[in-house]
Amino acid sequence: MKVTFEEMKNEIKRVFMKYGMSEEKAETCARIHTETSCDGIFSHGSNRVARFVDYIQKGWVDVNAEPTLEKEFGAISVYNGNMGPGILNALFAADRGMELADRYGIGMIGLKNTTHWMRGGTYGLYAASKGYISIMWTNTESCMPPWGGKDCKLGNNPFVMAIPGEGDPIELDMAISQYSYGKLQVTRLAGQKLPFPGGFDKDGNITDVPGLIEESMRILPMGYWKGSSFSFMLDILGAVLTDGIGATDIDKIGKGSCGGASQVLIIIDPKKIGSEASMFDTLNKANAHLKSSALSENSRGIMAPGEDYIISREEHMKNGIPVDDGVWNEIKAL
Repeated sequence: MKVTFEEMKNEIKRVFMKYGMSEEKAETCARIHTETSCDGIFSHGSNRVARFVDYIQKGWVDVNAEPTLEKEFGAISVYNGNMGPGILNALFAADRGMELADRYGIGMIGLKNTTHWMRGGTYGLYAASKGYISIMWTNTESCMPPWGGKDCKLGNNPFVMAIPGEGDPIELDMAISQYSYGKLQVTRLAGQKLPFPGGFDKDGNITDVPGLIEESMRILPMGYWKGSSFSFMLDILGAVLTDGIGATDIDKIGKGSCGGASQVLIIIDPKKIGSEASMFDTLNKANAHLKSSALSENSRGIMAPGEDYIISREEHMKNGIPVDDGVWNEIKAL
């Protein structure tokens, strides 16, 4: 089914207020969830609402918590998220990072003891819309096997890079697996297979059937051993740069997806380095060069990072945001 942006936002806001959020916080979180679905990332938008409520009820998310400053030196600040809502903590961290970038040209915020930030790309787009470049990531609980292993020992650690554009920002927002668990869920609910193999079944056979990968929990690291190593380094750096914890200890806490996670947000003011016109010229040349390639067999076209979000947003604002019937009924029933 399809619903309007306002209908989805208002329904999610109603739910969050019912479970203890102030109207202001509920409005922000509901807007982010709705924007995420509107951009076509249903797995971290409408599909996450019921799970977020479940975490509130279990005491894994404190809706009243606020970040507190623990360390500050030069262009670096470290905050304790106090297990508050991940969306609100990450927006707070992005704002503080931009303030530091205004002062020093660059700002790094380490955010420890926080909860799931939902769509990581939200905060890259937020900073880019205000004229800043950003590099961000979060570590997670162990939910991906390392290359050469079959037990989950790595976090599927989201990684974000964003830069302002003349129109919409250019943004890379990715999980380290070939497909995130959210993408597996969305594809399974749609009764479809993955475009390319995304993991292994219980018997170790590579497969494009999302349900079999969810069952085995053997998702495939992007780039095989390269993705495995990249995820490992993001986990370690996330913990060290926040004085927080990594997957080993997040697993021990056992407070759901990303409960107690460590996040790093690096914000840069490009105007301190060069002119805005020069930056846009570089982007335009790169984009034109990218798309000058001859199309491969069965290609559906070449996109710069983030262009698919823009297409989805325009379509969904015009014709309504798709939502799985079961997911929508679950939200309505909360």
